[in-house]
Formats: sequence, structure tokens, C-alpha cells
Amino acid sequence: MLNPQDALIQTMVLAAAADRDMTDPEVSTIGEIVGHLPIFRDFERGRLAQIASACVDLLQQEDGLDVALKQIKEALPPKLRETAYALACDVVASDVKASQEELRLLEMIRHRLDVDRLTAAAIERGARARYARG
Repeated sequence: MLNPQDALIQTMVLAAAADRDMTDPEVSTIGEIVGHLPIFRDFERGRLAQIASACVDLLQQEDGLDVALKQIKEALPPKLRETAYALACDVVASDVKASQEELRLLEMIRHRLDVDRLTAAAIERGARARYARG
């Protein structure tokens, strides 16, 4: 069973791996988020690579994505489910362009975590604004 911090990291890794290409900006964004947000204040950063690797391994299994999304939902209290969606959006937005696979994964995360459409739209717009390039 994941703890909430692990579940948030796993959500970000899913977003980065959605198009089967974890780019440097995506990996960097995950590291920056883990180093900056209060939810990760007591997180041991050395575990980041281990959690990411376990997530990628899970995705290699049959129904791995469904299992990962189920584990994430079970590990997150309702108040952190919007946070998970927001972090996934930030990872996707940190790359130059969102792929169809990434957008589809965001939709799956939104549905699985019960993030309502209006809230999701606001989160998505905020991510686009934060990662806009001149």
C-alpha cells in the first residue's frame, strides 16, 4: 500500500511516462515539486528514484495502469486527490507540448480520482499559465 506522498509521486511519474518518453523537463519538474511543496517536507528524497522505478515496473505489467490508478486512489485522502491531479497537470505542462497519450492519461486520472470537470478545468488552466513560454 502506498502512502500519500508515494501516491503523489506515482501520479507524476504516470503523467511523465504516458507517452513512453520521460523528458528532462518532466523529470526536473517532479524533482522541483518534491523539493518545494509542503506535502513533501518530510519526504526522503533518496526514495524518489525507487518510487519512480517501481511505478515504471508496474506499468510494464498487464493492467498495470489500472492497478496504479487504484493504488493511488486508495492511498490518497479526498483532500489530496485534486493535488494529485494538479501535480500531474504540472508535469505534462512542463514539456513543450502535451501528447494525446498524456491528455488521455490526465482524463483517466481525473475520472479515477473523482475530480469534477470545473475544478479540473481550473487546475489545467493554472498549469498552462505557470508553464507558458514567451
